[in-house]
Amino acid sequence: MWLIDSEAVATHITAGSDWCLIVETSDPFGGYDMAESGRVEVAPISGETPFAHHLGETVLAVSEERVPGAGRIALEITFDSGLVRCETWSGNLRMSSR
Repeated sequence: MWLIDSEAVATHITAGSDWCLIVETSDPFGGYDMAESGRVEVAPISGETPFAHHLGETVLAVSEERVPGAGRIALEITFDSGLVRCETWSGNLRMSSR
């Protein structure tokens, strides 16, 4: 998942191979083929993601959860209309909204 702000800075949020949550500045890249595991498609946001409800809103706060020895496991991004939680679960990125 990439979040792109009004200054065109892209922040990449993903799950690492060690199951920690990676948050870094990087430009979006194109999709790629993973052979028999399928294909990864990179596309603009759709109405199916928790961030879709907050497009154009200002980020009011960001907080993270860490586990000693493991690193960051969750990130909560707060908007006027609610928040989005990004977390890792068994090596996968999960997003939810409240």
